[in-house]
Amino acid sequence: MNQIIRFHATGGPEVLQLEQSDPGQPGAGEVLLRHTAIGVNFIDTYHRSGLYPLTLPSGLGTEAAGVVEAVGEGVSHVAVGDRVAYAGGAQGAYSQQRVMNAAPLVRLPDDVSDEPAACVMLQGMTVEYLIRRTFAVQPGQTVLWHAAAGGVGQIAVQWLKSLGVHVIGTVGNADKAAIAHRLGCKHVINYREEDVVARVNEITDGKGVPVVYDSVGKDTFNISLDCLAPRGMFVSFGNASGAVPPFAPLLLAQKGSLFFTRPKLGDYVASRSELEASAAALFERIGAGAVKVQPSARYALADAARAHADLEARQTTGSIILLP
Repeated sequence: MNQIIRFHATGGPEVLQLEQSDPGQPGAGEVLLRHTAIGVNFIDTYHRSGLYPLTLPSGLGTEAAGVVEAVGEGVSHVAVGDRVAYAGGAQGAYSQQRVMNAAPLVRLPDDVSDEPAACVMLQGMTVEYLIRRTFAVQPGQTVLWHAAAGGVGQIAVQWLKSLGVHVIGTVGNADKAAIAHRLGCKHVINYREEDVVARVNEITDGKGVPVVYDSVGKDTFNISLDCLAPRGMFVSFGNASGAVPPFAPLLLAQKGSLFFTRPKLGDYVASRSELEASAAALFERIGAGAVKVQPSARYALADAARAHADLEARQTTGSIILLP
């Protein structure tokens, strides 16, 4: 019988339960997918905790790689036997098999294996839209990236370096600093030991940076604003420390006519053409060797709660996956 992770109430990692469920057969526009590796992302903890509410009981997870086992009527962009990966769509990736809408699926090229694919789609396409479309970073620019040793951060640092962009990365300890340096950060700031704003001003000769990418949220909100150059853009794309507090728009004017945006991946891959273009750009960087991704930790599907606990305690670096 197919094993899945579900939760019937919001709360801590302990609410995640391993259950048995028949995946069924695909209907029109759907596929039956056998997962080979499943991505674990911080947004999963938001759904589990109730920060991003779901109708309960619910499955969890929106990213995985696998093999198509059956296709429903009208599905033509993937076929039985195809290796595929996806990020987005309905919850339910934490499972051995699932029937799902075929729309989010993209075929995997031969030079991208399943485990990296399972942990690169959401994070990698997030990096793609952030650095190419939310704020189109140019060679020679200096940017600030919070949590540079995290899953998204590691991909971003490598990708940005390949474009000739100078990255200032923030991290929370010496081990993560070493990772950020190794991946290509020109400057690394340990926020537990250094004043981030002072160091950014020192690095940029007081000019600030044109863009800050911030997935931390509450704890770095004011820091991010104070690191920006006039007319700079604050890109807030996560809430690892809690949601950004409410603020008056006048604050942006007072700090230099700043721009603030809170984007999400779904709005940047809303069409089939956008999805395939974003995935293709990511796969090209991987194929070229500019972005190297391997999961830093692997957990059994049954250990999803432990994976969440480790992620929230910031005991992980890079990407983590579940193996069904």
